[in-house]
Amino acid sequence: MGLGRVRLNSGFMQHTGTHRQKLYRPVTGDSDAYASLQPVLTRPINWTLIEQQYDQMVRYATALRLGTAAAADILRRFTRANLQHPTYQALVELGKALRTAFLCRYLNDIRLRREIHEGLNVVENWNAANDFILYGRGGEIATNRIEDQEATVLSLHLLQNCLVYINTLMIQRVLGEPIWVERMGAAERRGLTPLSWGHVNPYGAFRLDMTTRLPLDMPGAGADSPQLTFLST
Repeated sequence: MGLGRVRLNSGFMQHTGTHRQKLYRPVTGDSDAYASLQPVLTRPINWTLIEQQYDQMVRYATALRLGTAAAADILRRFTRANLQHPTYQALVELGKALRTAFLCRYLNDIRLRREIHEGLNVVENWNAANDFILYGRGGEIATNRIEDQEATVLSLHLLQNCLVYINTLMIQRVLGEPIWVERMGAAERRGLTPLSWGHVNPYGAFRLDMTTRLPLDMPGAGADSPQLTFLST
């Protein structure tokens, strides 16, 4: 259902786990076709059901796009009393057909695979940066209060923007020197990004003077006694 609804709503499709997928046959009564694909082929698509429920599918997709109905409410109607709604079944069939067509294009077109992988690499890099910044509590927002969740997300976005801004200034300064610009080839330019954090210490810096001792056993130790100093960076 997901792929069918996404296709109806936006025309964009993303897919993962290709090695686990099955391809659905386009028509019935042709089980011997595509001999090389027999190990990954499964049953035919029920086009009749899709044709019968097409108007209803467009209706629900339009409601989701316009925001006049919530996805949870539509799913609740589809699965009420443990009976699958015919429109739900048609959306599932449409999703299987679109997934099969997409997988065939994906496996046949190396440029499409490269484009998708490049986009996924950008997303994964951004997610890794989020994990690096939001390291407290395992990267989870451990609260149910909307105000606290909003504050956490807004703070994360602010730190993301600061990280990218500072890195951009640093890259501009380095590339302002002709010697570094001349050494950059096509691969270096393609991999250039301000989203890097290997030079950032998110935990601060601790300076420990090993020549002194903490005044734990010294009664009356004053404020001038040697102490452990924390520096935030």
